[in-house]
Amino acid sequence: MISFIKQLLDWIYRKDCYFCKKPSPLGIMCEKCFSEIELNSNETIKIISNICVYSSSLYIDNLKKLIRGIKYHNQKELAVPLADILYTYWQELGHSKDQYEIVPMPLHPKREKNRGYNHVLLYAREFSKLTGYPINSEIVKRIKDTKPQYNLSKVKRIENLKGAFEVDPSKYNNKKLLIFDDICTTGTTIKELISTFKKNGINDLYVLVAANPEGNS
Repeated sequence: MISFIKQLLDWIYRKDCYFCKKPSPLGIMCEKCFSEIELNSNETIKIISNICVYSSSLYIDNLKKLIRGIKYHNQKELAVPLADILYTYWQELGHSKDQYEIVPMPLHPKREKNRGYNHVLLYAREFSKLTGYPINSEIVKRIKDTKPQYNLSKVKRIENLKGAFEVDPSKYNNKKLLIFDDICTTGTTIKELISTFKKNGINDLYVLVAANPEGNS
C-alpha cells in the first residue's frame, strides 16, 4: 500500500522538463538539458566605459528558451536553473570571494506592471541565495518608458535610452555593484546605466549578463 501511494504521489506531482518534455526528477529542467548549455570563456564580451561586461553563455538553444520562458511565458521556476548557470560561471571567473551588491536591471513601472514581475530580479534573487550577495534594487530606477531596442538603429537606440535611468546616491553602500541583465547585444542599455552611475560618482561596477548573441562581442 505504501509503495502504491508513493507511486501515485510521484505521478500526481511529476514534472516534465520544459525543454525536452520528458519526466524530470529535478523539476522544470532536467539534468541532460541543463548540461547541454555550454559556458563562455572567462573573458569579457565587452568593455563599456572601462567597465567589464561578462556573459555566462550564448543566446542559443536551451539558454535562449530558458530566458524567453522566464521573460515572456511566466515560467518563473526557470529562474533557479538560470541562477545556477550564472553562479557556476561567476565562480570560474574568480570573483566569487569578493563582496558585491547585486543591481538587477530595472524595468519601467508600467512595463513591470504589465508583465507582473521583473524577470531579472527573479534570478537575481536566486543568485543572491547562492552567493550571499545582497540585492540593491533601490539604488536605480527606470524613469523613461523606452521603446523596444531590437528594431532601432544605433543612433535611435542611443536616443531612446537617453535619460532612461535615475540613480539615488543615498542608497549606495560603498560596495562593488554587480549589474544584472538578461542579454547584452549592442550594450546600449548597459552603457546608459553605467553612465548614470558614473555621473553620480559611483564607479566600482561590474556587469554580468545571462547571455550574448552568437558572434556578438
